[in-house]
Amino acid sequence: MAVERTRTCDDVEALAHELGVTRRCLYKWRRKLEVVEPGEEAARPGTRAAFHRRENEQLKRPLAEKTLEVDFFKGALQKIEARRQRSGDSGETASTTKSGK
Repeated sequence: MAVERTRTCDDVEALAHELGVTRRCLYKWRRKLEVVEPGEEAARPGTRAAFHRRENEQLKRPLAEKTLEVDFFKGALQKIEARRQRSGDSGETASTTKSGK
């Protein structure tokens, strides 16, 4: 309610005095309650949204790398399986009998 009053008030200093807070405190509250568009929090690095965005980016990067690795290995395994099926190999080691020599 105090923040809303700062938007329509002509004298923020008088409003702060009336409410028993500092003018700086009113502006701080207003800044915290402002709606921040995505990407804008970079201009305000102290915001909680900026912290969460940085943390999210730090977590997404390794996940993306691992996803690429998994995709690579899946593709490699599919190629190996396709070669085995074409050659008729089961992939197992052939059993041999010992020579009678």
